[in-house]
Amino acid sequence: MLVTIEPKVERPKWLRAPAPVGDNYRELKQLVTDLKLHTVCESAACPNIGDCWNRRTATFMILGNVCTRRCGFCAVQKGAPLEVDMDEPRRVAEAVALMGLRYAVVTSVNRDDRKDGGALLFKLTIEAIRERVPGCQVEVLVPDFQGKHEAMDIVMEAAPDVLNHNTETVPRLYRMVRLGARYERSLDMLAYAKQLRPQTPTKSGVMLGLGETQEEVIQVMKDLRAHHVDILTLGQYLRPSPKHLPIIRYIPVEEFNEYRRLGYEMGYAHVEAGPLVRSSYHADEGVSSAFKMAETKSLTTA
Repeated sequence: MLVTIEPKVERPKWLRAPAPVGDNYRELKQLVTDLKLHTVCESAACPNIGDCWNRRTATFMILGNVCTRRCGFCAVQKGAPLEVDMDEPRRVAEAVALMGLRYAVVTSVNRDDRKDGGALLFKLTIEAIRERVPGCQVEVLVPDFQGKHEAMDIVMEAAPDVLNHNTETVPRLYRMVRLGARYERSLDMLAYAKQLRPQTPTKSGVMLGLGETQEEVIQVMKDLRAHHVDILTLGQYLRPSPKHLPIIRYIPVEEFNEYRRLGYEMGYAHVEAGPLVRSSYHADEGVSSAFKMAETKSLTTA
């Protein structure tokens, strides 16, 4: 089914996120400020910040808050990259400890200016969290590292509990949505991570509403599964500002439900699909499902 481009798309009244208020929200905002950290929740204008921060969960963003790429959907600041702060892993670990997290999510801006794409800082952050908060699981949402396998080697050496890399959209829209990225490169990096550590769940996310067709979404789901991705997130693209890509369509909840059903049919261990779903949404539930599936497969093949 082809999606027609409308000049203006009315936001559904039911698409509302909780306001960022409450004691936990204020406490976490102060903590992040005091430790001089960045979160993708703030930098990317995530609609779930009120909900997540009140549940005392946040996605830390390392390597600064200035991205070297200019993706048309993203609210993160673009420009000349900041100097790498080698003390940042320690401060992230301190925040994880003060928040009492048992599951931490760490992402970054793209750092195409660096030979390793920032992979070393991911490794150091994973290790710092594990040292400061033994038993805490760590999910990392990494960039494509320009397709450099040696960068993925560095990250996977630290044995993250989940390796996440978002494909973001369908191949046809890559030049418009993900400037500087390639669909095949993202698939390759996800497959390579799984090859390095087959026991580590891999994860990817896709935004909907940018002009993709249902057939294209389903094909991306099939491609990701064929590259051994275990966890899938599907959410509605929400335009951060008039300077960003327009919303072509608001996806009905029923369509998200159908994608979820198809995802499980394809063999995903966990699928989060809904208008406000983002990459780290209910992240701990996803890894729990993935490990349970792995255990079940192990028992049936023993």
